[in-house]
Amino acid sequence: MVESKHSWKAWLYLAPAIVLLLVFTVWPIINTVRMAFLDDYSGLEEVGGTVFNFGVGNFIKVVQYQRFLDCLKTTSILCIATVPISTILALLIAVALNSIKVLQKFLQTVFFLPYVTNSIAIGMVFAAMFNIVGSFLGTENELVVTAGVINNVIEFFGGTHVNWINVGSTYAANIFVMVVYIVWNALPFKILILLGGLQSINKQYYDAAKVDGTSKGRILRKITVPLLSPMLAYVVITGFIGGFKEYTSIIGIFGETMGPADASGRLNTMVGFIYDALASNKQGRASAAALILFGIILVVTLINLQVSKKKVHY
Repeated sequence: MVESKHSWKAWLYLAPAIVLLLVFTVWPIINTVRMAFLDDYSGLEEVGGTVFNFGVGNFIKVVQYQRFLDCLKTTSILCIATVPISTILALLIAVALNSIKVLQKFLQTVFFLPYVTNSIAIGMVFAAMFNIVGSFLGTENELVVTAGVINNVIEFFGGTHVNWINVGSTYAANIFVMVVYIVWNALPFKILILLGGLQSINKQYYDAAKVDGTSKGRILRKITVPLLSPMLAYVVITGFIGGFKEYTSIIGIFGETMGPADASGRLNTMVGFIYDALASNKQGRASAAALILFGIILVVTLINLQVSKKKVHY
């Protein structure tokens, strides 16, 4: 415990961190709230001397925008679809890895590699896999179409190729590609958390279950999942928070158009809407959208915490 007469030394050591937090965290939050409640606020206009009225006009306009509602719909679909799938897959993979003794460390490294790889680079790889490319070859300038890796696999098994992300593709096909990418990108972190939780479970529970002749499925449902519930609750909550902030994955696959060339902005998300508002010098609306996003994430998190109180066993 620091004596009171030397407490100034502690504050001196903390001062650099406190100053950085105040400048780059606390003040931006306060300023965001301020701009959100100034109707039609614009930074350039404020510099020019324009005075803005206090009100909730920014929130009303944001909610009334059809584009914002489309962004909210896309964000919600991606979040609701990816979090359960990625959590279940991560649990099954973590259980499998925990039971494998040979090459366990190597497999853990392989599964963790996507987590340390740039999201934009991964998105470009996925775009190439789902892309349909046409090129002119030969002296007669003949058009040769390459269906892409995924479509080649589909055709190998007797199916027909699908237009996943190119011009003329459907919204459902675009969403499917994004769900596959987001789930794959989210697995490493969840596997790491769940695997750590599995390795901390007392082995006596499993030994007792084996003596009783309990099936592996029942062991998973009655022992592993309940004892792993705190970690599951954590990855679900963080998964929903990350899902509502989805943006870079869509940029990685579709680029700045946030969708196919003939449907620009189709897959735009709430974070993308905020960036677009900032780019058009509408900081007030961007701030209002950011606060709405914060409110949605807060409500979803509180619901998850409330549910976890009844389902989580500590």
